[in-house]
Amino acid sequence: MNSFKEKASSEKKKKLKELLLKSENRICADCGAPDPKWASANIGVFICLKCSGVHRSLGTHISKVLSVTLDEWTEDQIDSMLQVGGNSYANTVYEAFLPKDYVKPTANSSNEERTDFIRAKYEMQEFVKPSLRIVSSKSSTDSPMGSKHGHSSQSFKSEVGMIEFIGILKIKVIKGTNLAIRDFRTSDPYVILTLGQQKAQTSVMKKNLNPVWNEELKLSVPQEYGPLKLQVFDQDVLSSDDLMGEAEVDLQPLITSADAFGDPDSLPDMQIGKWLTSDDNALVEDSAINVIDGKVKQEITLKLQNVESGEVELELEWIALNQ
Repeated sequence: MNSFKEKASSEKKKKLKELLLKSENRICADCGAPDPKWASANIGVFICLKCSGVHRSLGTHISKVLSVTLDEWTEDQIDSMLQVGGNSYANTVYEAFLPKDYVKPTANSSNEERTDFIRAKYEMQEFVKPSLRIVSSKSSTDSPMGSKHGHSSQSFKSEVGMIEFIGILKIKVIKGTNLAIRDFRTSDPYVILTLGQQKAQTSVMKKNLNPVWNEELKLSVPQEYGPLKLQVFDQDVLSSDDLMGEAEVDLQPLITSADAFGDPDSLPDMQIGKWLTSDDNALVEDSAINVIDGKVKQEITLKLQNVESGEVELELEWIALNQ
């Protein structure tokens, strides 16, 4: 019996590490700092060292902070993290009504700025859908997240000056081709995706002008969304990172096509739309929007702009919150 329990515990710890390694969890849920090694076990987010200090100050009834690598985790704590699903899903709830002009802290923000935001986000729950808010006197086992996708059965209703998230966009960054040289004969490229105030980043590929990432990133899509911005950078150790090109993805064809056809689970594999090449976009070729195995997907190849060469290949998947 003991060996069975030890095996089960070991498997759950492995799943926790796998969750941490997902692209959207490689940056702090609160400030975007890279490579977080701490977590709030009851909230379900991975956070950096600086933000973990603020979380501790909230008290364990609000945030139970653990080191991913140093602390011993209970199975219930691991289950809680796995149930939430990571930073993207948690932020879809805890930042559902983040004001449009609100400036989130960054990795270089002061402790005061960091504290103000984290307290507003988790202690006061100022950005949570009002019907999901829980007063801070409740135990740490209570959370607006509820089930794994506590928000998945409905979209958030908007309020004046607030953001309504209507869906989740999964972006698989597949590869880059013929990227620009920024170091001696080569580059160390990585991709940053930006949608509104949200950012997600791939890993750095050392000395590679034709990198293959195959990494999945996730971003929440607000009701009033703009283009998905893609930037490729060359990592530098001694100076600021160099831009290696950029491009934009118009999300309207994907989202409007999905809305027009309804629940993809009820549809056969079929093409439901297309984003066409033009002088105003960075498409290499027309990009079809398809339903594949009940999922709305779009493959895109972008020619990087404001640079001498380079293309990036993506695969998008749209998940509407009102499905």
